[in-house]
Amino acid sequence: MRPLILKMSISLDGFVAGPNGELDWLFRTSDEGGRRWVEEMLWQAGLHAMGSRTYFDMASFWPTSDMPMAAPMNEIPKVVFTHQASLDLNAGHTTAALQDARAHEAVAVAPAHAENQKSWAEAEVAGGDLVAHMKRLKQQPGKFILAHGGAQFAQSLVASGLIDEYRLVVHPVILGKGLPLFSQLPKPLDLELQGITVFRSGTAAHIYRPAK
Repeated sequence: MRPLILKMSISLDGFVAGPNGELDWLFRTSDEGGRRWVEEMLWQAGLHAMGSRTYFDMASFWPTSDMPMAAPMNEIPKVVFTHQASLDLNAGHTTAALQDARAHEAVAVAPAHAENQKSWAEAEVAGGDLVAHMKRLKQQPGKFILAHGGAQFAQSLVASGLIDEYRLVVHPVILGKGLPLFSQLPKPLDLELQGITVFRSGTAAHIYRPAK
């Protein structure tokens, strides 16, 4: 059985985005060391899992990006958890997070390579019961499943109890209000710290696993 890892950037007070999905704080408090850490992790994954809002943002961003992280995001298979029967890349359902990413990252926007677009267009669509679908995916062979978000999808995963490891990049910012990660947790969850990596900007990657 392959593990499910949730990777999320989070504010010091536990929010993964602002009230309207804003991520400007994330890009403002990131640095090259943190981006390299994420890139290395992306290449280790066997499957990217995400909700539909994050899917549309990423499908609009990564195929035209020249950032190093674009390669593993485009090349590694993806599964999208959604109530939609199919996903239309031309539907234009993007969020404030995409605008923030384009505003803060020096990204060359060019026509998307056909293979890059194909990998997003052919993403597996997982509808219905999230727990049943994720259990099925975890039983498949291969490298770990890396879940990205967005907030509602991540909250549902946390509540499901299926996450084998949390990789939380804590940013040195207090938002005061926003979209929380752990608001749907049915009961307290004890975690064991596996490691911390601190970056120059003051962000710190915390790796936790559920306590046995």
